[in-house]
Amino acid sequence: MRWWRGLASRLAAALLLALADPAAGQVAYVTNQSSSDLSVIDLSAMTEVARVPVPGNPAGVALGRDVVFTVSPESKTLRRHALTDGAVQAELVLDGGPMGVAVDAARGRVFVSDWFNARVWVIGAADLAVQRELATGSAPAGLALSPDGRWLVTADRDADQLSIFDAETLALRHSVKVGQRPFGVAFAPDGRVFSADVGSDSVSVVDPASGTVLGHVATGKRPYGLAFAAGRGFVTNQYADSVTVFDLATLAVLAEVAVGEYPEGIDATADGRRIVVANWFSNSLSVIDAQSLTLLGEVATGDGPRAFGTFVAD
Repeated sequence: MRWWRGLASRLAAALLLALADPAAGQVAYVTNQSSSDLSVIDLSAMTEVARVPVPGNPAGVALGRDVVFTVSPESKTLRRHALTDGAVQAELVLDGGPMGVAVDAARGRVFVSDWFNARVWVIGAADLAVQRELATGSAPAGLALSPDGRWLVTADRDADQLSIFDAETLALRHSVKVGQRPFGVAFAPDGRVFSADVGSDSVSVVDPASGTVLGHVATGKRPYGLAFAAGRGFVTNQYADSVTVFDLATLAVLAEVAVGEYPEGIDATADGRRIVVANWFSNSLSVIDAQSLTLLGEVATGDGPRAFGTFVAD
């Protein structure tokens, strides 16, 4: 039974290590636009463990159940990858300007924004067949599904608005004017929706049920993406090489955290302890402690990481 005692000891040590490391089991899937590939990054080891070719300069990314979806604007291609190693399982060529992507896992659907034709494709997650199209404002970029699955929202950049759809019926409920040129959009845990308004250096806060603008947050230069953790909002500022941090309850700005050069995609780990930022010009990920707001380190990626969407999985 000596072998059993040795195995038990190793298993116990591994369990203790996992409990001690908040990043254990957390993996980032980063679309690298310039090198046309997908970096798979182990956040516990802070290292890239795989790089998967993704032709067509991928930018958009979203996580589903055991899969990750990428969008390559250059080749107009949506791909579904295995979560285990990033291997491509299926792909679909679209006829417009695919940009952002969001997943409705409960209903088995994927949404892709069409930058050129003011619409959103509704696509089956299993067969990648287009089911219908939704009209939006001009140049839709980011998409987001509310935590309760009730609302789908697009950031319509050239219309300075958000389009808010009933996610069940796909009916348009509101077209809401926000700041100038909204690009990234995300839901806070409490159900409010936030847009990163690139042209006005601000974040807009909207109640999706009523379509009411609830407030604004001043950011650094050229805000791009949003994430939420520890009762705070985090916004990447492309031209400031930083992340603006604000209080979700009061919308007061708390800090500005320096990261890599030209930060774009941003996501939070599921436990809410870490914020992960893709730095397009630095070819790296910055990892921030969501509570102390200290920079925990950087991880090298492929060339031109965008990670536009949700990209951190447990």
